Amino acid sequence: MLSILIPTYDYTCYQLVHDLHEQAERLGVPYEIIVAEDGSRSQVNIIANHKIADLSHCRHHVRKHNLGLAATRNELAEMAQYDWLLLIDSDAKVEKPDFLYTYLNHTEKAEVVVGGLYHQAINHDPNKSLRFKYEKEADKHRLAAERSQHPYQHLSCFNIMLHKPTFMQILFDKDCKEYGYEDALFGVELQKRGIPILHIDNPLMHTGLDTNERFLQKSETALRTLKKLNGKMESHSHVGKALQRLQKNHIAWVMRLFFKAFKPLMRHNLLSKNPSLFWFSVYKLGYYSTL
Repeated sequence: MLSILIPTYDYTCYQLVHDLHEQAERLGVPYEIIVAEDGSRSQVNIIANHKIADLSHCRHHVRKHNLGLAATRNELAEMAQYDWLLLIDSDAKVEKPDFLYTYLNHTEKAEVVVGGLYHQAINHDPNKSLRFKYEKEADKHRLAAERSQHPYQHLSCFNIMLHKPTFMQILFDKDCKEYGYEDALFGVELQKRGIPILHIDNPLMHTGLDTNERFLQKSETALRTLKKLNGKMESHSHVGKALQRLQKNHIAWVMRLFFKAFKPLMRHNLLSKNPSLFWFSVYKLGYYSTL
């Protein structure tokens, strides 16, 4: 019936699996939980995750080499034995006691069902202020009613259930080898094929906030991924469309000069305890314009 698939990299997700396992056992339906270590370097996390295999219907798959999130999700789907796939990122937390039950009640309603995500109300670590502010602003638009207005736009596969035959037709793009845009590109492919997406309010809490430095690095990696996709996503991303407008008006060179001149000052702000989301947007556009 249900294959719960969790890719992980240097993260301990035993508690997540334990909570999902408890709910699955209560449902009394055929299920499995597979966790795949995508070349994790931390032996502490790998050893902690070994306990997953002690739970019934659970597997802990360890791969020595890192393939990236897109390829790992594809591999997990191929390993899955059931027709419904529930993809969950490892830095999630289950707080709804009927989380799995809610998903299973929607298997007859759509081939792709998105549950959503949210974040804790307060951030206690000033070194993670940029990611926290960014995500809390995004949380304002993550209720199902709002996501449903533009169902394919900026799709998140942090917490998503899919009919396996449908997923295997598309898979995540093999060109997404580094961080970023594999989810959004998957949404574009669903739209191209006319496959409906059902958005529901069945969220998980995202607990894995990055430090400011790490989030800035990941944002730069995502923009490099966007560039390497050779136009597949550019017209579907805010930063891609913004750069296209600058190029159309022949002023992209101004943005490049601005970025090179003010990059240190912007980084100083973004790595501070009170970063500006406005300057974060400008930084991303400037960085992308120089690629």
